[in-house]
Amino acid sequence: MALQLKTVNAAHGWHWISQAVRLYARRPLAFTSLFAMFLLLALLVSLIPFLGATAQMMVLPLLSLGFMVATQSALLKGPVHPRQFIEPLQGDPAKRRSLLILCVVYGLSAIGILLLANALSDDAWLRLQDLMAKGRQAQPQVDALLEEPGVRNGVIVAAVLGSMLSIPFWHAPALVHWGGQSWPQALFSSTLAVWRNRGAFFIYTLGWLALLMGFALISSLLLGLLGVPQLAGILGIPAGLSFSAMFYMSLLFCFNDSFGSPAGAADLNDAASG
Repeated sequence: MALQLKTVNAAHGWHWISQAVRLYARRPLAFTSLFAMFLLLALLVSLIPFLGATAQMMVLPLLSLGFMVATQSALLKGPVHPRQFIEPLQGDPAKRRSLLILCVVYGLSAIGILLLANALSDDAWLRLQDLMAKGRQAQPQVDALLEEPGVRNGVIVAAVLGSMLSIPFWHAPALVHWGGQSWPQALFSSTLAVWRNRGAFFIYTLGWLALLMGFALISSLLLGLLGVPQLAGILGIPAGLSFSAMFYMSLLFCFNDSFGSPAGAADLNDAASG
């Protein structure tokens, strides 16, 4: 694939979301099932002895790339299936090695951020997990814990550093898979692309927040009018799967506008609008 770093206007941020929503509407069951498999694979990986959460974090770049591969396939009228999660590891050994290194670097960095945030919160996050495991009877203790200043500081640190970590990794797996870049080059190219298109990513972030808040508000109002507000929790499960699937689908459209469509898939973004 011939890479060409592009600059787009801010309006493209919403365009990426709308393209993902339209494509999802064509194959809702396929992509929802794919994301359910995404979660299952992440859970299974977390059970690896001595690695646990670290291994779970490590596979996220590969799983997100698999979702991009599936999205590309759907745009070309092809299949959507779980094997696409491992498709990037097949073939070129150099690409496979770079992808695996990205996974390790991301996993260790993410765990480092979580450990730092937990230390700043005086181990409040670990205590929170223990309390939540006890169920509703521990709700008063959970509420009290969330009011601790250290918890807020930990959340802020995790959010800021987590956002910073996502920038070099946003396009990096795709740049290795489709662009043939080495892992250090891919991290640099991704950072440069996100910075150059920061206006579009700002609108992209606001768009997702608006979409999620709008859905929550409308569904809450409708369920309230129907007299069944207790169904909100049940409705949240399929809604969460759908919105998560659309988010990971949108990564391909971000990549296409930032670097160009993968080889053999010309004008993919336009295809999604048709």
